[in-house]
Amino acid sequence: MPRTSSPQVQPINWRDGVLRILDQTLLPAEMRYIDTSDYRDVADAIRRLAVRGAPLIGVAAAYALALAARRGDDVLAAATELAATRPTAVNLRWALDRVLAAADGDAARAEAEALRIHEDQIASDAASGELGAALIEPGATVLTHCNTGSLATGGIGTALGVVKTAHWQGKRISVLVDETRPLLQGARLTAWEL
Repeated sequence: MPRTSSPQVQPINWRDGVLRILDQTLLPAEMRYIDTSDYRDVADAIRRLAVRGAPLIGVAAAYALALAARRGDDVLAAATELAATRPTAVNLRWALDRVLAAADGDAARAEAEALRIHEDQIASDAASGELGAALIEPGATVLTHCNTGSLATGGIGTALGVVKTAHWQGKRISVLVDETRPLLQGARLTAWEL
């Protein structure tokens, strides 16, 4: 499982062929994880927004194909089912294509590529957090929209990763959190994550 360089909630974790997903529909009232070795459970979690945020959906879909390959399921059928869960999530199709191309039917290669996708997201989040935080002045007030933190990416987050990095740098910023739909994830999840 890739590690991040900062303490945070981990919405997804791969260990020995079992994928652990935080059910985001229950937050902030309850932290409950879904542990699965079946790609169909991941497809269901994406469909019902237990997994959300384009980057995290891509990471989850990559791991789901690794699960399908490990079980000996039809990986192309699994990819088709996963692609149908959230057709507008750009990272979903990209991650599926990347695992299919790298794995060529081999479970170990599918797992390795899924781990690489997750590691790449963590690194990308960290880099954008550093670059973005350089633009935030000490004492600034930042407005966030939707949830773009760890819950949406599996790393420190994209836009919220910038806010977190600025905070870790001691910039004493304030954050205004607005809502988004359909599940009020902007206000509900971002406020909880902060």
